[in-house]
Amino acid sequence: MPDNEILDCQAKACSLQTCLGKNTYSPEKCDDRVFALYQCCLQLYQVRADGDPVNTTSCPQQSVIKRWMQKHHNGP
Repeated sequence: MPDNEILDCQAKACSLQTCLGKNTYSPEKCDDRVFALYQCCLQLYQVRADGDPVNTTSCPQQSVIKRWMQKHHNGP
């Protein structure tokens, strides 16, 4: 995945962090941003499935993403 797409995931992570900061007592209001970030991260993991390491601090582990997607959006 080109660096600009990694930066896109980073931008989504920053947007999520801002939303969570504004909605401390209602984090569910940020679910759309979590979904956008996790979609970006899943694409990153799929592109790097050939064994290249994913080197970004913006994305949680792939298993965490898949579990969240299954719970909230019926699958990755």
